[in-house]
Amino acid sequence: MRFLTHHRFTLILLFACTLFVSASLVFVLQPLFGKLLLPLLGGSPAVWNTCMVFYQSILFLGYLYAHTSSLRLTPVRQIQLHSVLVLLSILTLPLALPENSAPPTDSNPTLWLLWTLLSSIGLPFFVVSSTAPLMQKWFAQVGHSASQDPYFLYTASNLGSLLALLSYPLLIEPAINLDAQQLSWSIAYGVLAILLSLCGGVFLTKVAKKSDNLTEQFVNVPALSVFTQLHWLVLAFVPSSLLLGLTNFISTDIASVPLLWIVPLTVYLLSFIIVFAKFYDRIHGLVVAAQTIFLVIFIIYAFINPAELPYWMYLILHVVAFFLAALVCHGELAKRRPPTYHLTRFYLLMSLAGMLGGMFNTFVAPFIFNDIYEYPLMIMAALLLRPDPLHSFFKRVGIQLLPALALLCLGVLIHSTVTNLVTYFDELALSLMGLTLLGLVLRKRPLSFATTYGVIIFLALGLHNLSSQVLYQERSFFGVLSMRSSTLINEQQQSEQYHELFHGTTKHGAERLSAQHLKTPLTYYSQPGPMGQLFSEYANQNANWTVGVVGLGAGALACYAKPTQHWVFYEIDPLVVSVANNTNYFNYLDQCAKDAKMVIGDARLSLTHEPEGLYDLLVMDAFSSDAVPTHLLTEEALNLYFKKLKPTGILAFHITNRHLLLKKVLSIHAEKAHFAALIQEFIPNNNSPLVVATDWLVMARTAEQLAPLKNSQLGQWNKLPLYFDMQPWTDHYSNIVSIWK
Repeated sequence: MRFLTHHRFTLILLFACTLFVSASLVFVLQPLFGKLLLPLLGGSPAVWNTCMVFYQSILFLGYLYAHTSSLRLTPVRQIQLHSVLVLLSILTLPLALPENSAPPTDSNPTLWLLWTLLSSIGLPFFVVSSTAPLMQKWFAQVGHSASQDPYFLYTASNLGSLLALLSYPLLIEPAINLDAQQLSWSIAYGVLAILLSLCGGVFLTKVAKKSDNLTEQFVNVPALSVFTQLHWLVLAFVPSSLLLGLTNFISTDIASVPLLWIVPLTVYLLSFIIVFAKFYDRIHGLVVAAQTIFLVIFIIYAFINPAELPYWMYLILHVVAFFLAALVCHGELAKRRPPTYHLTRFYLLMSLAGMLGGMFNTFVAPFIFNDIYEYPLMIMAALLLRPDPLHSFFKRVGIQLLPALALLCLGVLIHSTVTNLVTYFDELALSLMGLTLLGLVLRKRPLSFATTYGVIIFLALGLHNLSSQVLYQERSFFGVLSMRSSTLINEQQQSEQYHELFHGTTKHGAERLSAQHLKTPLTYYSQPGPMGQLFSEYANQNANWTVGVVGLGAGALACYAKPTQHWVFYEIDPLVVSVANNTNYFNYLDQCAKDAKMVIGDARLSLTHEPEGLYDLLVMDAFSSDAVPTHLLTEEALNLYFKKLKPTGILAFHITNRHLLLKKVLSIHAEKAHFAALIQEFIPNNNSPLVVATDWLVMARTAEQLAPLKNSQLGQWNKLPLYFDMQPWTDHYSNIVSIWK
């Protein structure tokens, strides 16, 4: 008896370990290969988006393969086919990019990227993607006492995903470079191949002798209705879309903290682990009730009155709300899991929903919305999926929609009759809070509850847009860009209008609208600040300078240009160029540098095509947003910049950042290359409007080239401090965690 118990436990352990290892390999491979590709493609967001679509598509194909092969092939044929795939995938190892791999420079690299991904990691990723449904299907047929409900093994898969997700930035990336990561992954894949062969041997031994036609074992299993499958699809689609929507929303409206995207993804995976655990059925009702109560706090503080909370608490509110929504949706999905005969179809539809969610948020939403509206839409969709008898959900639909329609009509009436809504902001906000509390009476009617709360959220968003005086807002592939009108008290103690440019919540420039200030650089580029000091100190020798600027913003730096100078701006987002050139919004370029050249695209890639020794001054201003393009900070990138500078050229970095000590990375590079470097952490000492604190760092080949700044009476330029607690960043190694403040 003890032997049988031990044998049964060993069987579970074997299949669980196989699932754990395969899921871990998936979540390590994604960031690993992304980092391999990053220097070749310059770090454009299109790289990550294209990679994600590839991963989701291969995942779906892996699930489709598991579903089709388990239904149509005998156990022997399944083992033979899978063995061939595993052996072929091993031949593609060790993990590496194809030799002499280089993207096209004269056309869109998307097809090249997809082909590179497919030829390099297509087969291994396909194999690890198919493991979860295939192993559970095999385990369901080995005659174990737990075979009737093998879904608990999904917990092992998600646990592997979760640990790999957390381990990569915190343990793997800081400890080993990319070459070692590639080799380690390849070895771990070999371990997976051994585990798969052991599972296949058990499956063949236990099942092959019983029947060559697996369908005979499931004669009495009822067929799946179309409605049931659509219900699975929607229950999986909404949390998937909500995950990406929340990640985008966090980066845009809360803080673009590097690696913050890990938080929602961790919660998403954790929800799967919990709902497929044995105990969850007993607490599902409590989770649904908790979601109802927390929703009131969430809507009031996250949408109606967010200014009252610090950003970290704001983040917690959104993450907890998402976690509860994922638990409710995934809990309903787990409750409706089918008999093991339909197991692979169940997972196939889940993977399809994940792929569709990713495509909706990546390719559809940016083209139909000018803000992250898919996020509140999916919040409303999640509320629609709360448990309710299906026959009553659509009963008296018109009556259930009445509260939301009445609220919407009231909002339209107020907007059309009240001349200045901003004056009544507090009253309207309090009214929306009261309606949120009142909406609790509809909690047992999902349609009424979801639509009413959806209208409240969108009315709150509209109210905040009015109060922030948004004159223009557009969404591009690179995020949400908005131009706002604001008021300041000028030097004569009078009110004066000015325009601000925002990317999400990060300010990228401002301009005063009075005639005497149209050419005055402000914010990070002010005349009293480091940039004003630099151009002032070199005024006698910069008449014929060629100046390159990475990052356009509102174009404020252009107003340091002299008529005899040649200026080039490198900007990745065409929308930024369009806004900066529109004189209805900003006048810097029109007034100061009409002939400045604009180069659209990733700066590092664009600079590779420029002649060596071109620039007298190269300004790197791609770091003022909190999301840092690490490929612009590596040792290879710094070598490229100095190749493009003249022997007497100066390299300037704008390193203002709320969360990262970027000076640590640059200090180590400067020390290793024996470059001279100075830093100024500027704090304004007067009340000049729109002159803000900002950090700038300059480098040159020799200290003599920076002597005018070092001896300057205009500001405090200090020698860059030395750091010894981290490795230099290269295209093969970077560690964001090591520079967190």
